Formats: sequence, structure tokens, C-alpha cells
Amino acid sequence: MLEISVICPKLLGMNTSSLMTVAFAVALLSSLVIKYWLLTRQNKHVSVHRANVPSAFEGIIALAEHQKAADYTLAKSRVALWDLALETCLLLVWTLLGGLNALNQFLLTLLAPGLWQEVSLILCFVVIGALINLPMSWYQTFVVESQFGFNNSTLKLWLTDMLKASLLGAIIGIPLLSVILWVMQSGGMYWWVWAWCILVGFQLLMIWIAPNYLMPLFNKFTPLEDAALIERISQLMDRSGFKAKGFFVMDGSKRSAHSNAFFTGIGSSKRVVFFDTLLKQLSADEMEAVLAHELGHFKHKHIVKMMVINFVTTLLGFAALGWIMQQTWFYTGLGVMPNLGLGEASSNNALALLLFTMVVPLVSFLSAPISSARSRAQEFEADAYAVQQASAHALKSALVKLYQDNASTLTPDPWFVRFYYSHPPASERLSRMGV
Repeated sequence: MLEISVICPKLLGMNTSSLMTVAFAVALLSSLVIKYWLLTRQNKHVSVHRANVPSAFEGIIALAEHQKAADYTLAKSRVALWDLALETCLLLVWTLLGGLNALNQFLLTLLAPGLWQEVSLILCFVVIGALINLPMSWYQTFVVESQFGFNNSTLKLWLTDMLKASLLGAIIGIPLLSVILWVMQSGGMYWWVWAWCILVGFQLLMIWIAPNYLMPLFNKFTPLEDAALIERISQLMDRSGFKAKGFFVMDGSKRSAHSNAFFTGIGSSKRVVFFDTLLKQLSADEMEAVLAHELGHFKHKHIVKMMVINFVTTLLGFAALGWIMQQTWFYTGLGVMPNLGLGEASSNNALALLLFTMVVPLVSFLSAPISSARSRAQEFEADAYAVQQASAHALKSALVKLYQDNASTLTPDPWFVRFYYSHPPASERLSRMGV
């Protein structure tokens, strides 16, 4: 009681800006502790179970494969710990240590206050962050992935991909960013509604044009040539009431040995895409079962539900931003001096947008178990649909092969699963299928 009586007056005596600083520091520390705790739990759990294949997979997965998956998981966790440390340091530098404020003040000495200064601020922020994270990305690709035989990319291809992605991001992102900032400045009290409409329209447009115009910039897509497989999956899709523009094979092996299959596009642009690595690994029965699982997502409208949740969340986020960007304490509490007294052309829109995107993840991280649980439930529903439309044994054997080929650990920590796993662990998934 004595501690509370001493602390409360101190908190009450703080101004709103100081309270914002304290709240941010507490949220950052809490997020760091929880993430570190989860990663260390995962590492310990995987290490403890490394020596033995789980009983459900005895005779199916060799001990060497199980240990490779464990070692791969541990290697990725070590990178994740370094990422966590770097992410935390960067966040502190940008906010409480004055990095974002210094960058903003520097740009104000070069550019007049207004839209282009704000666009430049966000672009500089993004470029600096990308450059700082570049070594870690290189290490993940050319050390970790190469060590376990997954990386097929060359340094030239990696650099080319990065250049293409950067140019494409600039061509698409700068106009969108400019429009959003202009709406924030000129859209009145309810600018956030108009900004949300623009963003939703943009996202739907990207879903429509990506399969035909954007994805081919990075990968080669060729029509599936296996006539027997085409006939088989066409019949499956007819039974499911699903129409697609075509079946394509993507040269995923150009960059990685990992395999996958997915639907992409919207409306008449929907297409089925198989990694070339997947076609080499699975039989016709297994391919049909995997595709049936993907069709289950569409049958249960998981994609539509996910999009609706995303759109609603984005709207609420814009509404919150619309209010908080008017509060001076939001800026000063995070180490930023608002653009005050610089004329009518000046605004805090870019500062507000950047600070908001840095702060929100610290709070939304706590909702991760909810979204992960929802995603895992949808995977169970898609599996159940696949068992109805195809062979349960084929789906099981396909999943086991995918777990093997992608070196996915069979013994993840339960708490780590609750926070991070969008797909159920292998043992739960196969047990639910009853095979």
C-alpha cells in the first residue's frame, strides 16, 4: 500500500506527454519480454525433443529428418532473437532517442513544409529501415537457408529481386502515399473514411492485377502440362463449384527448395498455382488432396472473412489515427516535435502516420493468439473439406511430405503455437483427420 500511495501521486502529477512516454516504454518492454519468453520456450521445447521422433510419426519420419527440422527451427529462432533486438533498438532510436524528429527537422531544412516534405520523410524512413535490415536478410538467405539446403538463389538474383521490388514499391507506393497524405490534409473531419475507401479500392485492385502483371516480374508461370492431373483437378473443382482461369506451374525452385500451392487473383482472374518443387514431390492423389484443402478455404469463405476483418480493422485504425494525430502529447511523448508555427502548408500527417505504425504493433501483438487461433480453426475446416472431397490418407501423406521437405518441426512449444502458428502442428492436424 505504501508503494502505491507513493507511485500514484507521481503518475497523477505527470503531464499527458510524460504519461504517453511511460505507457510506450511499458508496452515496448512488455512486448519484448513476451516475445523473448516465447522464443526461448520454443528453443527449449524443440531441443528437449530433438533426440526422439514423436510416437505418432515413428516409422514415417526418420530420426535424421526430425533432427534436421529441429536444427532448422533453432537456427531460425536465433535469427529471430537478433531481429527482435534490432527491432527494439530501432524503435527506441526512432522515437524516444529522437531519430524521427531529427530526420524530420533535417528534411525541413531542405524542403518547404507540405506534401512533398511529408512524402520524403516516409520514403527516407522506409529506405533507412530497409538498409539496416539488409544484412539480416542476406544472412537468413545465404547462411541459414543455404546451411539446410533450401536456398537456390544467387547473389545476383537476390539483388535483382530487391531492385525490382524497390522500383515496383516506388512506382505503386509513392502515388498511393501521396494521395493518402493529401486526403489527410484536405479531407476534413472525416478524412479517415475517404482514406479507408481509397486503401480498400487499392488492395482489391492489387489482388486483381497481381497474378497477370506483378507476379510474372519475379517468377515464370507456365501452363500445367500434365493432362491427367489437369483432368483430375478439373473434376475436383467442378464438384466444388469453383472456377479458375487456369492451372500454372511457378518456378519456385529458382530461389528455394521449399514447396507450396496456392490460389491467387479475384473474380475472373483467379488461377491455381503449383510450385515446380511440389509437382516433383507429390503423387496425383496427394496433389488432389492438397488442392481440395485449398478449395476448402474458398468453400468456407475464409478468404472473404479474412478480407472483411482486415478492412474493418483498417477502418478502426484510421479512425483512431484521426483522433490521436490531433493530440500534441502523442508526438512529444514519443520524442517528436510537431510541425508547429511553420505556416498553413505544414502538418503532422507523415509524423502521425509513422508514429502510429510503430506504436500499434506493441498493442496489437496481444491479440495475436486470437487471430492465430482463428486461422488454425480455418485450417481444420479446410482439412475436413479435403477429406470429404479427396482421400484422407493421400492428404496425410502429402502433409507429412511437406513437413519433411520444408523441415517443419514436429515438436513446437504449445505457447509458441498459440501466439504464432497460423497452421496447426502436425500431430494435431493428423489426429483431427482420424488417419
